[in-house]
Amino acid sequence: MSERVTIKSIAKDLGISHMTVSRALSNHPNVMKATRDAVKQRARELGYVKNAAASAMRGDETQIIGLLLPNIVNEFYAQFANTMALACEAKSLQLVIHLTGDNIANEEKALERLHQIQVQRVVMVPTPGKSEKSVLHLRDTSVIQLIRQRDIGRPTPTILVDDSPAIRDAVAHLAAQGHQRIAYIGADKELTSGRSRLAAFREGLKRTELTEIPELICTGGPSKEMGQTHARRILNEKRATAMVCGGFEISNGALGALMETGLQPSENLSFIGYGDPSFYTWVGRGISTVAVPVEPLAYKAVDLLTGRADPASDHIHRFVASLIVR
Repeated sequence: MSERVTIKSIAKDLGISHMTVSRALSNHPNVMKATRDAVKQRARELGYVKNAAASAMRGDETQIIGLLLPNIVNEFYAQFANTMALACEAKSLQLVIHLTGDNIANEEKALERLHQIQVQRVVMVPTPGKSEKSVLHLRDTSVIQLIRQRDIGRPTPTILVDDSPAIRDAVAHLAAQGHQRIAYIGADKELTSGRSRLAAFREGLKRTELTEIPELICTGGPSKEMGQTHARRILNEKRATAMVCGGFEISNGALGALMETGLQPSENLSFIGYGDPSFYTWVGRGISTVAVPVEPLAYKAVDLLTGRADPASDHIHRFVASLIVR
C-alpha cells in the first residue's frame, strides 16, 4: 500500500518547507503566486486530499454538514435529502446523512459519530423524547431543527411547515361535499407537529360546524404501520365517510389499507393524504393531499448553515403547505 500524501511529503518533494505548502494550499497572500501554483499542481498530481479532522483540530471549520432524518423511505425525506445534497455540492460542502428511525438512542449514536468527525453544522428532524447525550454532542454545533422542535438546551433556528391552513381547508372541502363523519389519523402529542396538525383539524371541524367524533380521532407514533392499523379499523367499523391524514408515512399506510379493501379513494370514503409523492397522481383520478414545499425547505436549511443566520437565534422560518384537490 502506498503512503498517504501529506503536506510534509509535498514539501519534501518540492524542496520547500511544509509551512509554505500549507499556506499555499490555503491561498495565503504571503506566498508568491508562482509558488502557490506549483504547490497546487504537485498536490493534484500526487492525489493530495485535505485531512478534515486535522483541520478541525487546528480550529478550522470543517466543510461537513450532518443531516439527521427519521428515514428516507417516504418521498418527502428522500427529496429533501437529495435537494440538500445538491445544494451542499454547489457550495463545496460534504453532506453526511444519518437515519434515526425516530428513536432517541439512534439519534444519540448518530450525533456521537458526527461529533467524532468534528462536524460543526447539523440539520435535524428531532426525535420524540429528551436526551442529555444529544444536548452534549450538539453543544458546540450550529443546529437547524426541521419540521419539529425540541429543547436542546439553547435557542436554535427552526424550519417549520405551516400546514394548519391546508388541513383546515381539507376539512372544509370534505364538509362542502356533504361529509359529516370525518376521521383523522396523525402523530400524537409527543411531537410539536402532531399537536399542531390535530389542532388544525379540530379547528376545521369547528369552522364547518361539524361534531368531533372521538372514536374517529386516531393518534400515535408516526409510521406507515400506524396509519395502516388505524385506517383498517375505521374502514371495518364503517363509521366515517371521509379521512384526513396528518403525516407522510401515516398517509401512505392509510392509503394502503384503503386499497386493500378494493376501494379507490372517493368510493364510499373520501381520502385526503399528507405529502405529495409522485404516485398520488396515478391512483384513480388522483389523490387529494396536503402538499409541502420540499425544495425551498432544503435550500433554506443550507442558506442558514452557511452564514446567513445567527446560530443562536430562535427564529422560526415557516413554509406554507397547500391543499391539492384532485
